[in-house]
Amino acid sequence: MDKVMLVTGAGRGIGAAIARQAAASGYAVAVNYRVDEDAAQALVAAIRSTGAHAVAIQADVGSQAEVAQLFARIEAELGPPAALVNNAGITGRIAPFMDTDPATIEAVFRTNVYGTMHCCRAAIEAFRRHGTRGVIVNLSSLAAATGSPREYVHYAASKAAVESFTLGLAREMAPEGIRVCAVAPGSTLTGIHAAAGEPGRPERVAPAIPLGRLATPDEIAAAVLWMLSPAASYVTGTTLRCAGGL
Repeated sequence: MDKVMLVTGAGRGIGAAIARQAAASGYAVAVNYRVDEDAAQALVAAIRSTGAHAVAIQADVGSQAEVAQLFARIEAELGPPAALVNNAGITGRIAPFMDTDPATIEAVFRTNVYGTMHCCRAAIEAFRRHGTRGVIVNLSSLAAATGSPREYVHYAASKAAVESFTLGLAREMAPEGIRVCAVAPGSTLTGIHAAAGEPGRPERVAPAIPLGRLATPDEIAAAVLWMLSPAASYVTGTTLRCAGGL
């Protein structure tokens, strides 16, 4: 049987690229989405057309109850998970911190931090039940290191929390052979810029990147797949920065 991987927020962008590459590497993939069912189902159809196994499952990772239902469906439809990629994340609108609505800050932490924690807890419970030496990769961001002033300080803080959580959880789980790592992309060519209110942000930030361009989702996905692979078997508690030299 194929190993089973859950990719959260996988309908589009980096998550979709991770799901595609995971399927090509022999995983059966659970494609989680919160709202855009059409995108998730189209991705699943594309993966299945290659002969790989995939299912689309709706769940809000910020809800512990929905995460429990998500993992129950994964086990029922694909089998016990061996890998988790916590990709689901939101930024809110680009704005100085004092102009950012408190409700937006709460929503960002609910998805980016609580969602990551809920999914990690459920994955580890599944790993333990089945005696699986599983792997978790959390998506952070270069913003955790820069603070993202005048753009989304709250988002940067949420990703810094993800990196600290990754390190602590990795050290707790290492005696059980469970690895926990993170990948921190820099600016990437996805719809996140338009969703944050600045579709032209890629052109604005590219000159500041030493490599002179934004990443593609496939480049970030390749780093995630390496972290999940046996080639990274001695890597845990580490955040890999993929930011074009920043």
